[in-house]
Amino acid sequence: MIYANIPLTPAIRRAVTATWGTPDDEGVRLHGGEESAAYLLGGHVVRVGPEWRTTAAAEWCHAIARRAADALPEAVAPVPTPAGGTVIRVDGRPVSLWPYVEGAWPGSDLPDQRVQGARLLAGLHAALADVRPGPRPVPAFQEEGLYGTPSASPEEGRYGTPPADTSELADPALDLWLAAFHREHPRRHPLHGDFYPGNTLARNGTLVAVLDWDEAFVGAPEVELAAAAFEWGDDDLGQSKEFVDAYLEAGGTAAPLTEEELVQLIRHKLRREFAYFQQAVASGVVHDAEDLDYHELRVALFHELAG
Repeated sequence: MIYANIPLTPAIRRAVTATWGTPDDEGVRLHGGEESAAYLLGGHVVRVGPEWRTTAAAEWCHAIARRAADALPEAVAPVPTPAGGTVIRVDGRPVSLWPYVEGAWPGSDLPDQRVQGARLLAGLHAALADVRPGPRPVPAFQEEGLYGTPSASPEEGRYGTPPADTSELADPALDLWLAAFHREHPRRHPLHGDFYPGNTLARNGTLVAVLDWDEAFVGAPEVELAAAAFEWGDDDLGQSKEFVDAYLEAGGTAAPLTEEELVQLIRHKLRREFAYFQQAVASGVVHDAEDLDYHELRVALFHELAG
């Protein structure tokens, strides 16, 4: 996996110190981050985002995190600036400060942690069920093509077309299915947007944090449930169903998923992964053999799950 190579420059350190009063030292680069880089600085984490991410979009996502943190101790929210926002802009990049939580990535191959992940997602959805933010300033990446064709509803009309960035995986049947699914599942509320083990932390076998809210958006909770179930189910449909069952037992807001619904929503996720890979290649990212093999396996899975 290719991680972001963004330095914690002296200018960023000075700005963070001036804004939040943190120590002005070099910090320690934390593992992970495909788009943003995180540095441990004292008892906090400085996140430095890509230049293309707007301040408005980052603030919108951070507001969702703050609402989740009001109700759920595992939800990690950014530290406000003295002016009340959560983002400063330095060297053209969005910079934010977060509490540091000690822990490591959980294992999706561990049944107990898989169940914990499902319960945590259920808690997040319950905490955000009644939150009604304004429109997201920039659509989330996975919203492209999510509502299929024809449009699921008038307010979602701008998304009511097949994804333009995945012509190689064109699937009119999936597009029609997605439109019908969203007509039949009208519930919408904020979602984390990228709920997989790499965006959570465990300590002594217990999940203690959910991080990285950059992909938050308002959508049908079933969409996130299916995507998360596949990630936490280690790409195994049987284990994914176990995740769904544990989520529903914990009181999540999504409706129960049939096998067809689970599979088709997973296929939407896989198609967005394909688009992300292609976007990275176009930007100059050179993937290693392991990344290329993984990409090919996911594309094959997209076709295999079509039946």
